[in-house]
Amino acid sequence: MNLNYELSSEDRLAVQKEIGKIIRYCIPADLSLSGRRTKGYFVIGDEKWAYVEAGKVEESDFISEAYEYKIIPLIGNAILEASDELGKRIIVRVSMEHIARLSYIAQILNYLTTKREIRIYNEEDERVCAKCGNRLLHGARTCTKCMNKTAVLKRLLGVSKSHWRMLLLGLFILLITSAVALSGPYFQKLLVNSSLQPPEGQEPSITMFFVAIGGILFALVVGELLNVAKGRVMATASSTIAADLRKMVYEKVQNLSLGYLTSQRAGDLMNRVTSDTNRIRRLIQEVFTTAIYQMIMLISVAVLLLITDWRLALIVLLPAPFVAYLQFMTWRVIVRRLFRKQWKIFDKANSYLHDVLSGIRVVKTFGKEQQEIKKFRQYNTEYATAAFKSEKIYSILTPISTYLLQIGTYFVLLVGCNMILDGNLNLGELVQFTGYASMIFGPLAWLMNMPRWIANAVIAIDRIFSVIDEEPEVYDKETSIQHTIQGTIEFNNVTFGYKSYEPVLKHINFLIKPGEMIGLVGHSGSGKSTLTNLVSRFYDVNEGAILIDGHDIRTIKQEDLRSQIGVVLQETMLFRGSIMENIRYSKPDATMEEVIQAARIANAHEFIINLPDGYDTRLEENGNNISGGERQRITIARAVLHNPRILILDEATASLDIDTETAIQEALQRITKNRTTIAIAHRLSTLKNADRLLVLNKGVIAEVGTHQELMHKQGIYYGLIMAQRNMTKTKEKTG
Repeated sequence: MNLNYELSSEDRLAVQKEIGKIIRYCIPADLSLSGRRTKGYFVIGDEKWAYVEAGKVEESDFISEAYEYKIIPLIGNAILEASDELGKRIIVRVSMEHIARLSYIAQILNYLTTKREIRIYNEEDERVCAKCGNRLLHGARTCTKCMNKTAVLKRLLGVSKSHWRMLLLGLFILLITSAVALSGPYFQKLLVNSSLQPPEGQEPSITMFFVAIGGILFALVVGELLNVAKGRVMATASSTIAADLRKMVYEKVQNLSLGYLTSQRAGDLMNRVTSDTNRIRRLIQEVFTTAIYQMIMLISVAVLLLITDWRLALIVLLPAPFVAYLQFMTWRVIVRRLFRKQWKIFDKANSYLHDVLSGIRVVKTFGKEQQEIKKFRQYNTEYATAAFKSEKIYSILTPISTYLLQIGTYFVLLVGCNMILDGNLNLGELVQFTGYASMIFGPLAWLMNMPRWIANAVIAIDRIFSVIDEEPEVYDKETSIQHTIQGTIEFNNVTFGYKSYEPVLKHINFLIKPGEMIGLVGHSGSGKSTLTNLVSRFYDVNEGAILIDGHDIRTIKQEDLRSQIGVVLQETMLFRGSIMENIRYSKPDATMEEVIQAARIANAHEFIINLPDGYDTRLEENGNNISGGERQRITIARAVLHNPRILILDEATASLDIDTETAIQEALQRITKNRTTIAIAHRLSTLKNADRLLVLNKGVIAEVGTHQELMHKQGIYYGLIMAQRNMTKTKEKTG
């Protein structure tokens, strides 16, 4: 993210006069304090900051004058607030476009005012195009306006190289098909000159008549057969290339870091794997095939026309440059913008549809069916309107272009008839010429529409390769090792934030010994789940290190690490398939006895055997045909079967009733023996048996101790316990 914008010479002189020659950071401050749009900049020097606008420093001060700088998000904008001995004051305001930049600046100012080392990682991506300044589509890394379309098509060609034999066969069939099609007008000429209207001094020939008829039939029959063969070959090639792309995208998605995947809409990623690859399949099968064929026909027919009679050829080809220019200008000025808008609406509608269908239970719970229907109608109407505008342009343009092209035929007939009367041309030659002339209009008309067909495919190719080119934030090094985990976990001065300028965990230090059970306690948003995500190395720490058995977690292979960590989340996730398959997901080669044993430990065996099909019971999407508690017990059985060295329980019993939770807790006490366990629990009373409790507050460890020690201390943990007890008493009274 750019934190060093270039100032104009006028602004730079004014700033340097106020804060000194060194400018360390400079970002746009595009709103005045009253909310008016401006072209101002907020600048940081060694000791002072300044706000400059139109060559004049409006305000400046020493950085150390304030003891805290803080971002205050508002509706559609944000302000930077400075707190000093006199109180609080607003020093700069920005639009939402620059709020991330201002957040970095606030953190930098806080480091400078306390004379600490500046630790800013600046990893957030810009959401605007570096070339044109336009905002990028959600999930896109390149601008559709500035993308190099030739380079994009070259990349598709690179993927297609492995199928060169099939593509070469398709090209060969195209050449044969073109040659057969071009023979048609020649046989028509023979037919006319042999029997219908022989040239002067030439006798009718019955032999040439049958040769001409045979040739015309040959061109028709063989041409159709070749078209069928061409279609089958290109369908096979396009389908296999699209399948390769789907495989590449899906494999890349699986290997990308959780940070990237959670930043993307599920509907967008589904579109990349399905819709976008299908557009590319159609591009290869239809557009590329037809494009090559039409180009061959266009060049061949143009050459034949010029050989036959260059004067008539010029008459036929004269309107073509005007039509091409009209098409180019229409595409460049109007259609390209409309197609980008149409694509954006389509993507939003698809993602919205995926979200609603995934959360249909919530929709029905609150009776919002009509509201969602109304929203979808709005998306549908927007898409239809955008499509109508682009199609309306083509509906007007196509007849005009077609008329301009075909008007040449009328002039050919007019001039050709005069040439026949003058004896400079015979009827057969005119028929042949008009046949070739009519064949040139097909390629020209098709090429008029080619930009529209290619546009969607080019954007689809770019979207697919934007995923394939994405680099994982968490990756293995060549020196990464395999390690059998014993269970020691150490957090050594760990600081981490999903956005590096907003730390969620700050300077975390603790040690977990093998076999210990640690409970994580704290208010919502204190960093409990983030801490467990770091243990699984879904994210890498910004500062410090996490050590497992003395090894930095970043030096252990991810697959090896996670294969020895078991996680049970509050949000259950079950796949379509049988209960047996879902439990075996963590260990596909597990025996029936191992599965049953894991189910018994998770207190799931009893309800499973009471189902009509037992362990072979088929689960619907996310197990919606069983209760929430039953789903949770299956996920616990899956974790137990995994037999991990480190067990993470993130609100694992939150979906269970009191009786079931008690049974599960007893089972968990058995399986956590000799196994390092980190547990987050909604009901704090369930953590009484933990060896230690870590109380997190605003990203730092506020308290450490056993349940009894923390209750005696009467600090944050004591307050949380008492609040839950009071809530339980209130429920009992009202219930």
